[in-house]
Amino acid sequence: MLYNAYEVGRSWMAGASAAARLSSDWFSSPGNPFAYLGAGEVAAAALDVFAHAAAPRGKPAFGLASTIIDGRTVKVNEVIFDRKPFGQLKRFERVGANPEDPKLLIVAPMSGHYATLLRGTVERMLPNHDVYVTDWRDAKLAPLSDGTFDLDDYVDYVIDWLAQIAPEGTPRPHVLAVCQPSVPVYAAVTVMSVTRHPSLPKTLTLMGGPIDTRKAPTAVNTLAMQRPHSWFEQNVIATVPAIYPGSGRKVYPGFLQLAGFMSMNLGNHMVSHFEMYKHLVQGDDESADATKAFYEEYRSVCDMTEEFYLQTIDVVFQNHLLPKGEMRHRGVRVDPKAIKDVAIFAIEGERDDISGIGQTKAALDIATALPKDMKRYFMVPGVGHYGIFNGRKWREIIAPEVERFIRGHAPAVPLHGKGKHQSHVDMAPGAGVEFA
Repeated sequence: MLYNAYEVGRSWMAGASAAARLSSDWFSSPGNPFAYLGAGEVAAAALDVFAHAAAPRGKPAFGLASTIIDGRTVKVNEVIFDRKPFGQLKRFERVGANPEDPKLLIVAPMSGHYATLLRGTVERMLPNHDVYVTDWRDAKLAPLSDGTFDLDDYVDYVIDWLAQIAPEGTPRPHVLAVCQPSVPVYAAVTVMSVTRHPSLPKTLTLMGGPIDTRKAPTAVNTLAMQRPHSWFEQNVIATVPAIYPGSGRKVYPGFLQLAGFMSMNLGNHMVSHFEMYKHLVQGDDESADATKAFYEEYRSVCDMTEEFYLQTIDVVFQNHLLPKGEMRHRGVRVDPKAIKDVAIFAIEGERDDISGIGQTKAALDIATALPKDMKRYFMVPGVGHYGIFNGRKWREIIAPEVERFIRGHAPAVPLHGKGKHQSHVDMAPGAGVEFA
């Protein structure tokens, strides 16, 4: 019932959005006398904001067509390197780039948003790395015949993709996990360390991840602890309607995750939309478009499988199994002490309201067998959760540190242009919009 009710509302809002768009265009049309009056501009701006907020959204494109290396524009081809039932591995091939550049797997969150949320992350790392990114599938599009997907499967996907990126006999790869995947990626590295897997990463960078949510709990952590596990199963799990390929699959809907994120910072979002309205009234389309671009990405959401979501609530947020040394993968204990030869870089934002200070740093504390010179911690002042991996501070402050960390534990390959170049992108989400 929950999902069906949402679809009815979404269909109605789509129609309202289209009507508002037409009305906005009419009020701002040069052929309309009202367009030359102040009231016409105000009405057009208000309708434009509503039309944008109510419009339905699908999966965005990365849109990365080129990058700049040493002052030279290099074409980028986005290719599907591997495809599995619940995700695909994308590679951003840089035509003519240095083949010795480190291979970097960026693991995107499976937390309600598409991998394109990390467009700015990928964009910034392209000039100096052979970049791959996990592109998780929207669970409502996965037919029941594709089976299930849980936390164990997530770990297996990461291990297999690392093996494909850097097969035996080639330089070891590097991994960057943003937020949610910090736990399964850490588990994958632990499993690979135990077996001395030939594709064991050389470095592991964790950014704003919930390794130990007992440290500085946020509103997200508190919610997970206040409710029993059965509450989540009974109240936030829905059945995919018949209009989607995944009809009948139990999922945690992306629209519920988005509603939760929006409510956490409702004041900021309301102010942002009001500022967008003022920009439109004033004719400052560039500033308004920057806000629109951010929300185009932010409001594009996807579903998670029931088993993955509920297992994550249990393992990560309620029982803290990884930092306690009690997490298991396929029945075998995940022991952080097994990590002895993978340099770890933990990055946190001072103003992160999703993963509190200390939650990511815990990854260094539990790796007790890892030498101190292979551990690094960076707390970024004045940065919120989104700003860790997107925006100006990511590009100018955080990314250079990540690049130096990777180069410091990799074969000597110089940074191209000292890491100052960025990719050309068709759309830059969040430009000029920061929720720090």
